[in-house]
Amino acid sequence: MALASTLANCLSSKNTRYDIIRHPYTLSSMATAEAAHVPGDRLAKTLLLEDDRGYVAAVIPSSHHLQMAAICEQTGRNLVLAHEDEIREIFKDCDLGAIPPVAMAYGMQTYVDDSLMQQPEVYFEGGDHQDLVHMSGDQFAQLMSDAGHGQFSRRMM
Repeated sequence: MALASTLANCLSSKNTRYDIIRHPYTLSSMATAEAAHVPGDRLAKTLLLEDDRGYVAAVIPSSHHLQMAAICEQTGRNLVLAHEDEIREIFKDCDLGAIPPVAMAYGMQTYVDDSLMQQPEVYFEGGDHQDLVHMSGDQFAQLMSDAGHGQFSRRMM
């Protein structure tokens, strides 16, 4: 599968410099990091959250757990993880579990954990379970310039 069309359009409209890294099919972000020989701290995973006001995307390193209380406090919302059926409906051009971090391009507020913004390079799913988008930390910061930022994840032990 090529890049998700929404992601490809977003990268093009922002003149983002990136390359694609193929990896064996995986179903979890930590398995992807291992298969692609990428540090988990540099592989972004996107989690879809919701409340009665709608959806929010939280982007954290694959080596971290989301701290739900922290993201709720930062957003002032009472968020919970969205159901898989809702994820499929919103991210129609992506495989389930391969959501790119540019959820703004899908019409929703996005928050990026500060730990990702400090990385020299960042990787993320391109819409399937076999292609990673790779770019410099500076390019990622430019790509995510419309997203909120904060500390709402913790490294897994």
